[in-house]
Amino acid sequence: MEVKLWNDKRERELLESLADLYAIIKATEKLERAYVRDLVSAADYEADCLKLISQFNSLSSSLAGVVTIPRFVQAYRLDCPAALNRLVQSGVPATIELRAATSSSSAPPATAASASAIAQCVQSFITAMDAVKLNMLANDQVRPLLHDLSTSMGKLGTVLPPDFEGKVKVNEWLAKLHKMGAGDELTDQQARQLNFDLESAYSAFMASLPTAGL
Repeated sequence: MEVKLWNDKRERELLESLADLYAIIKATEKLERAYVRDLVSAADYEADCLKLISQFNSLSSSLAGVVTIPRFVQAYRLDCPAALNRLVQSGVPATIELRAATSSSSAPPATAASASAIAQCVQSFITAMDAVKLNMLANDQVRPLLHDLSTSMGKLGTVLPPDFEGKVKVNEWLAKLHKMGAGDELTDQQARQLNFDLESAYSAFMASLPTAGL
């Protein structure tokens, strides 16, 4: 007798999303352990970890209201403490946490940005870039994310210069969005430009952090 795992397309897509979530958590756990054991380079670890975090954030958003991460972990008996710390608690790769801590400790106490502030800025960048890639282009979707990013960059003290191009670009986009209605959407050309500006600003931001010997 054939056992049906789903009754319609919606149920099938839900099960596929849950399977993807399971795979992301397990993959992150393996990556974290490989990094701790020095089985993967810092550069490869960071790139793979950022990709997994981005995928996790996207899936978590799509499953909001359907399942919570704690319930999911409990239901499927996932023993992945390192992955949950990275995906849920931290939200950034360990390499970035180390660079943030190094940047914080090397700056003068009166102007140093905390490691958590730098990590939060990274999260804000990732969230904003993911939203654009997922075609979340309505003003009331994009503007709050850019506002959070602008606020995060403003908390970084001397890590970023006052004329940092990323700050300038984000503020220019906020000014444009302020003139639009809440339900107005960015055009394809505007979305492409915003994505380019965000990725360029993120690359410049990451380059401004010390390597900490990584």
